[in-house]
Amino acid sequence: MAIKWLTAFVDRDSHTFDEAVRFWLAVARSTLSTPRGDHGEFATLVPFDGNAYLRVQRVDAGGGSHLDLHVDDIEAFVGRALSAGADVKQPDADPVILRSPGGMVACVVSDHGESRRPPPHRSAGGVLHSVDQLCIDIPSQCFVPECQFWSALTGWELRASSVRTEFMYLVRPSTIPLRLLLQRRDDNDGPARAHLDIASDDVEQLVVDHQAMGATVVEIFQHWTAMADPSGLPYCVTSRDPRTGLLP
Repeated sequence: MAIKWLTAFVDRDSHTFDEAVRFWLAVARSTLSTPRGDHGEFATLVPFDGNAYLRVQRVDAGGGSHLDLHVDDIEAFVGRALSAGADVKQPDADPVILRSPGGMVACVVSDHGESRRPPPHRSAGGVLHSVDQLCIDIPSQCFVPECQFWSALTGWELRASSVRTEFMYLVRPSTIPLRLLLQRRDDNDGPARAHLDIASDDVEQLVVDHQAMGATVVEIFQHWTAMADPSGLPYCVTSRDPRTGLLP
């Protein structure tokens, strides 16, 4: 029941969906699959090399980012999720919808043999980069149990960040396309939520490239810049190595 692959979703409502899709297609240097779902609400960002790991979804309201966990035995994995403390809906379905103790929503889906991580690529300004991380933003009061939950659910080692005390991360297997970062928020408002992170070899230039595409700067930190895409979706551009996902 090991996790074989991860897929991150960009979830946007009908008013912001198209501009978000255009932006992330350009960022990930991908093409858009044929829409699917009862109302054409799902599509995949298809990379030029490797297996797809980013998707878009039109939702009724709001939106954000969520995660699909690809496994080869959904029933066994649901048992693990329940033991770890998840609230599970539709346990006999595919996908299964689960909610972490901190309120983060994820889906469990069948594995279809994906194993080739797409390589990093160059932006218009020549920056090597990769959309390679989902950061789970956790209310401070439930940070420790939420970190323990995600480690138990994935079976991956939990480690402290060498940069800041509010970060923990999970050590992903080499074939998995997305790292999972866990960030302690200063507030206790609402459930845990998530945003995408981009590893780059030149944060300042990639920020300029993204501003030219309609993104805006929210806040600048030492190792990353918090951004909002043209639809308002939060994400970060970081100074991690786009090949390894680690800080230089």
